[in-house]
Amino acid sequence: MTQSLLRTTRLALALSAVAVLTACVSAKMPPPSASPTNVAKLQAASAAPSQLGSFKLAAGKPADMDTTLGGLRGSSVSPSAGTFSAQLRDELGAELKAAGLLDPASTIVIEGELTDSKVDAAIGTGTGRLAARFVVKRAGQKVFDKELAAESSWESSFVGATAIPLAINQYGALYKALIGKLLDDADFRAAVKKG
Repeated sequence: MTQSLLRTTRLALALSAVAVLTACVSAKMPPPSASPTNVAKLQAASAAPSQLGSFKLAAGKPADMDTTLGGLRGSSVSPSAGTFSAQLRDELGAELKAAGLLDPASTIVIEGELTDSKVDAAIGTGTGRLAARFVVKRAGQKVFDKELAAESSWESSFVGATAIPLAINQYGALYKALIGKLLDDADFRAAVKKG
């Protein structure tokens, strides 16, 4: 084998190894679904039926934060609803609907602004964070206004084919965790309580 052919073969093998290790993928988040834990929290809160108002990106945040997610080693994940703020809205809607508490005619309106959305499939330790400012209005009067965040960290592999799907799953789980924090918040529970 000539030196030139040997070098070419080695380069091809090295590039193949890099492709396997990085495992670039483009994924779409699954459609929102209710979690038994969050539905139980809603039922235990004696919450009144609510409707969902506007969910959008918070003012001053970069526009691409609502549509793209970095930190996935060249891979990407997109929200099933078009934007991550709409994904959050639909996730909360799925929980309310499953608990029998989603009512488009309700005078209680829940709104949200996405304030942070990130994931990092770093080698060693992966991290993710999702945050939003939630507002509740009753008959047009603001009765709740608070920013909440959910964070996660996990052991992340050197191998992209392992690390990237895990990071995507961990990021997706942050939506349920953030909604769970909202439902656990005493001020929110008071704001949506029956009567």
